[in-house]
Amino acid sequence: MTNLRLGILLWPQGTDFELFETSAKRVEELGYEHLWTWDHLYAIFGDPHQPIFEGWTTLAAWAKVTTRVQLGLLVGANTFRNPGVVTKEAVTLDHLSGGRMILGLGGAWFDLEHRANGIDFGRSPGERLDWLDESVAAVRTLLDGGRVTSPPGGRYAFDDLIALPRPVQTHVPIMIGGSGERKTLRTVARYADMWNAGGTPEVLRHKDEVLRRHCEEVGRDQAQIERTLGLKPIIRDTPQEARRAWEEMMALNRTPMSDVDDDDSFWVGTAEQIAERMRASREVGFHTFIAEVPAPYDVETLERWIGEVKPMAED
Repeated sequence: MTNLRLGILLWPQGTDFELFETSAKRVEELGYEHLWTWDHLYAIFGDPHQPIFEGWTTLAAWAKVTTRVQLGLLVGANTFRNPGVVTKEAVTLDHLSGGRMILGLGGAWFDLEHRANGIDFGRSPGERLDWLDESVAAVRTLLDGGRVTSPPGGRYAFDDLIALPRPVQTHVPIMIGGSGERKTLRTVARYADMWNAGGTPEVLRHKDEVLRRHCEEVGRDQAQIERTLGLKPIIRDTPQEARRAWEEMMALNRTPMSDVDDDDSFWVGTAEQIAERMRASREVGFHTFIAEVPAPYDVETLERWIGEVKPMAED
């Protein structure tokens, strides 16, 4: 079976930056493969007006206090920035980090933060996904050293654009988040090195089958795309202890439990229960797991997921 890989996403809301940065360093010390944060301007759990830090500048700060772990946004909101600017940011971060950048991109979904900031949200999810496809095509070309001039009628108007200097990495990996079957997974098939999805093993199996069909249609080897699964684990000795810890974290993040009780991306339980769910996802081809960790960044879960759960999930 393919090797099991683990990454951590630290929520940027409900925290001060000192704790945020200290926790990032701890993630690297524990041996995780990659380190992520969101790309949001408003908090997305609970009260949207609580404090939240910006993603790109967070990654730049983390690049200077870590040495090994890969860094990325899960995922960058394509609507927020011109893709040429995003490419320049990605290249700069790749140099800042010594070649550890992963470029995460997605169509964006949170209308409130767009409206509040005066950012064009588009007319529909479909239009935003068309923008994403056009954007990723340009970014991939630029990162690989090519020039981009936009065809008429698209969202962007690049004119013989080139990105210099080149990245440190020969090939900066692109992560696409989302599982829309008609558009998002087609973009994944065309351009992504990593794909982030969520859901039960049954849902993942179906989405993976759709992705494979898109890969066949565009002539892409589906094995080139790393499947990653997002989850939010809280690990304790008993389910009851895990539940109490979860409730405390949500309270700190101004999030009523009624908002998250039905969210199956929260994996709340014992190490054995979490490992069992990971094994079930691995059976359908997902071998990279990215855990979202709310402030105050549960040290017990961070330590036990890689030190205790990972060996069980590898069996």
